[in-house]
Amino acid sequence: MGTIVILEETTKKPLTLMGRRAGVCWGADITDDEKNYKRGLDCLISGHGRVMEYVNVEMIIDGYSARVIREWYTHLGGSPTRLQASTRYINYSKFSYVTPPKIADNKEALQRYDEMMKNICETCSYLEEVCEIPREDAALLLPLGMTTKIVDKRNLRNLMDMSHQRLCSRAYWEYREMFSDICKALSELSDEWEYLVKNWFLPKCEISGFCTEKKSCGRRPRKKEN
Repeated sequence: MGTIVILEETTKKPLTLMGRRAGVCWGADITDDEKNYKRGLDCLISGHGRVMEYVNVEMIIDGYSARVIREWYTHLGGSPTRLQASTRYINYSKFSYVTPPKIADNKEALQRYDEMMKNICETCSYLEEVCEIPREDAALLLPLGMTTKIVDKRNLRNLMDMSHQRLCSRAYWEYREMFSDICKALSELSDEWEYLVKNWFLPKCEISGFCTEKKSCGRRPRKKEN
């Protein structure tokens, strides 16, 4: 669907960095990266999550709907920040958009959906070019299904916490896809990231051992009520 570009400012060896930062406060030898790695892993396993906030993740998230990016923004913590493609300056008279799978699988629904998107594009263009309406006003026609682009910055602790909620099968389908794309992109960055994603970026039922959702998917049994 979309694309994830991990920027060069992202920490390449997150566990090693975590161990190095913790080592400063422990009076430990931080010149040995093997020891730093083991110390960082110990912090993770022991639940000392604050060191995760030193791990920087910067990426370009492109081609996902404005709707899912609005949800992405709600998961704050650890000073994340972001910039989004401007509807004031960028020409959206011809925009790409996301088609939900259930609409794509329904011929009649897909036809109506595509016709509506085409109509919005044509109307935006007409307002700007013929009526000389400012782009920032014509852009109010844009749907949440239009694709957008953001530059995002956050840390390991925030992403790991987000994974527990957004990899759950009850999460919005596009968010699950986007987060899976992020996991794949990070895994390809280094062996340390591959380990973290495989073992710590998990749905919340895998962390707690039981399902907390009212409507469970059945992956894990629901917690028994007292």
